[in-house]
Amino acid sequence: MSRSDLTIRPANEASWDDLRRIFGTRGDPARCQCQWFQFPGHEWRTVPPEERSARLREQAACGHPESPTTSGIVAYLDGEPVGWCAIAPRTVSVRLRGMRVPWQGRTENKDDAGVWALTCFVVRTGYRRQGISGALARAAVDFARDRGARALEGYPMATEPGVEITWGELFVGSRSVFEEAGFEQVSHPTPRRYVMRVEF
Repeated sequence: MSRSDLTIRPANEASWDDLRRIFGTRGDPARCQCQWFQFPGHEWRTVPPEERSARLREQAACGHPESPTTSGIVAYLDGEPVGWCAIAPRTVSVRLRGMRVPWQGRTENKDDAGVWALTCFVVRTGYRRQGISGALARAAVDFARDRGARALEGYPMATEPGVEITWGELFVGSRSVFEEAGFEQVSHPTPRRYVMRVEF
């Protein structure tokens, strides 16, 4: 899929119905509502799906193009909403503070709001494996830069040819998606996880 096949917009310019169609009504995206990184530790498990959904709607500011902030970008294929990417200052993703992946082997200021994080991809059922995540990652670079980020990070998983990884595990993206979007590896804190980064 070429990039010209997609239109990508900030989520506050999308409708809530668009996001609902992307996240669906079953499976990991519908249950999580892109809230896993928004809670410390196991607190996420105590929040019902309805509240997670309400939080996503507020964070994304859907239907409010005048909003100065939003929590992601949305991909459209011929006007059909097909993908979501969560992107915001790293400090917004409170779970990251307690994880070893972002910090191991690095001396990073956890409170540096100038570093943004791309934490999650959701591609609608029926549109996966068509390059939508890659297009979202490329658009996320421009999105963060245009909003004053000093750097943008992601925390993708390692994948191996012929080795099946369930979709749910790849919500953080694959290393190849980030590489193709211009990110460079800054650390490899676990056998299955990388830290990839673009400096602006």
